[in-house]
Amino acid sequence: MAVGQKKNYLWISAVSVILFLCFWYVVTAVLNMFPGTTLPSPVAVFRTFIRKMTATAPDGAALPEHIGSSLKIAMSGYLAAVIIGTPLGIAMAWYKRADLFVRPLFDLIRPVPGIAWIPLMIVLFGIGDASKIVTVFLSAFIPCVLNSYTGIKQTKDVHLWVGQTFGASNFQMLINIAIPTALPMIMAGIRVALGSSWTCIVAAELLASTKGLGYMIQQARGIYRPDIIICGMIAIGLIGAFISWLLGKIENAVIKGVRRE
Repeated sequence: MAVGQKKNYLWISAVSVILFLCFWYVVTAVLNMFPGTTLPSPVAVFRTFIRKMTATAPDGAALPEHIGSSLKIAMSGYLAAVIIGTPLGIAMAWYKRADLFVRPLFDLIRPVPGIAWIPLMIVLFGIGDASKIVTVFLSAFIPCVLNSYTGIKQTKDVHLWVGQTFGASNFQMLINIAIPTALPMIMAGIRVALGSSWTCIVAAELLASTKGLGYMIQQARGIYRPDIIICGMIAIGLIGAFISWLLGKIENAVIKGVRRE
């Protein structure tokens, strides 16, 4: 994307956010269509957000502590899913026996949404970190396997024929032809898995937790504090957007590096 196009994109994005905030402010602070206890104005939410950065009331922890707790659990399950799920998807796509062995079990767990695992994980591991990490892992595991599998399967036969012509072994074709070709699809799966893991950890914390953004939102709901609820939602959105942006940068760097080779 050219520099001019990036600037235009940033301007359009900034204008859309500003218009939304203006609409929100007019509806709440000017027209008073909703009472402050139901939908606070953006100014009130901003003040609460700043205050919550250091204040532990009413849920026992400041916002950075909740963010750190959620990130620790989400990243633990997510990284485990990427490390295990991506090679497994590649192996299933490339080796027929691996596909026949793993696919029946994978097809059984694939339709089950990550959130549906939460009650079982709580029964097995309690409300500690382990139950949430396993739940996040299962939620992120599926897209990692699926996209890796699909990417390898989309390798063109003509590329494999060229490799065979030059005497490449099956493993060499996997490393030098199939995986580089499938890399965009694999990275897309890793990014989708990130969204799944971030959504799943918040849902898990809503049901059973003692700290985290989901826990903070749940406690705020119980005492009717929509300003804290919105602060939690904003934190979730900002962190998710930042991690997605960071993964996009890593994806571009990896793909460019592979193409140069």
